[in-house]
Amino acid sequence: MKCDIAIVGAGPAGLTAALYGARAGLDVTVLEMGVPGGQIMNTDWIENYPGFPEGLTGVELMTNFLTQATNFEQVSLVMGHVTRIDREGTGFRITYGSEDTLLAKALIVATGANPRALGVAGEKELTGSGVSYCAVCDGAFFRDKEVAVVGGGDTALEDAVFLTKFARKVTMIHRRDAFRGAKILQERVRNNEKIELAMNRTVEEIHGNGKVESLTLQNVETLETDTLNVDGVFILVGTKPNTGWINEDLQLDMINGYLTANDEMQTSIPGLFAAGDVRKKMLRQVSTAVGDGAVAAVSAARYIEEN
Repeated sequence: MKCDIAIVGAGPAGLTAALYGARAGLDVTVLEMGVPGGQIMNTDWIENYPGFPEGLTGVELMTNFLTQATNFEQVSLVMGHVTRIDREGTGFRITYGSEDTLLAKALIVATGANPRALGVAGEKELTGSGVSYCAVCDGAFFRDKEVAVVGGGDTALEDAVFLTKFARKVTMIHRRDAFRGAKILQERVRNNEKIELAMNRTVEEIHGNGKVESLTLQNVETLETDTLNVDGVFILVGTKPNTGWINEDLQLDMINGYLTANDEMQTSIPGLFAAGDVRKKMLRQVSTAVGDGAVAAVSAARYIEEN
């Protein structure tokens, strides 16, 4: 199978790139290993994406993205996990699924990032049994129960408020004495009577016999520990890029696993572009992913024309 532009990942960046690539008159193949839409599909409510003043759900927004991109006959969506990328002249040979191959003149990597784990005892063993990385996915399971949220960024603050729809009490655990998230979100957390703050604390261990029962917390200043009894813990401490599938001999420049790219989304390999959360950058939002995807597609089209 051949195409002009191959895009790995069908999140906001990938689908935007597909839209712009098709509008440039190019054949585009989008490869996706899971559910099209990316992490934003797990977001309960989006109120900061321009053009939707009343807000909308992540599912609604990404359904619109997918519909708009695939309305172009030049766009093909292929389900399959990419296992290898090789140079093929000035283009690329992408291996996916059960050794199927796709030849592309340019490649855009838009595989996003996944939630980052704490790496503490009990976390792995109790994942799915009280340990969660997605409040929207699992919040309803904790109706009238007590839960903890670990983190201090926008996602942690938003999800703490969301969980109060179900939980009797939400304890926010943060290793610093101040949150990093947006001020308006901080205000919502502090003004919510169901939320209690545990600042300057870290989770040292998660306990439970078949399900989460308690957490061992440590004060980062005094090093004293105490126990917090909870029915669940939502770990929202950032993300890690989905780049582990990229073969090492490709020699792509990365920083902490994130792909490095210039303002044109060009990586260290000519013709290979990075867009969205997989790219090393300051802000990871739907709006920035959309911008990345548009730039990457235009840059890829220019690369194809020049080569």
